[in-house]
Amino acid sequence: MKYSAANLGRIFILRLEHGDKIPDTIEEFAKTHQIDSAILHFLGGADTNSKVVVGPEDGTVKQPRKMITELLGTSEAVGIGTLFINEDGVPKLHLHSAFGRERDTITGCTREGVIIWKIGEVVIFELINSSARRKLDAETGFELLDL
Repeated sequence: MKYSAANLGRIFILRLEHGDKIPDTIEEFAKTHQIDSAILHFLGGADTNSKVVVGPEDGTVKQPRKMITELLGTSEAVGIGTLFINEDGVPKLHLHSAFGRERDTITGCTREGVIIWKIGEVVIFELINSSARRKLDAETGFELLDL
């Protein structure tokens, strides 16, 4: 285990609008407001055709191929994530969410594009005085936290 300490900075409350796309909207907001690191909560609705990463196809290979599923109907959504700048200084969101429709639930990473349906509420808690950054890991191909 590795760790880094941080302090709480600004707190932002976002109301995403119908058609806004995660992660693009949140990453652009972070860039505009110079947020280098944060934790965030997401609550709202996800529209049909949103795409979610639902796991590696094979968890035993070094650089696994991702499995992507598409939401087939408008869904309730809740998620939690982190945001850290990468080696190029660009804010990168890592948000996992659960999407429910009737009795079915899909849980996954929003990095392939989740489209907001009517309601999207995000609270961003900025973390300051931390050295945490995302760094490309050659073995997995993921931008992992570098502490």
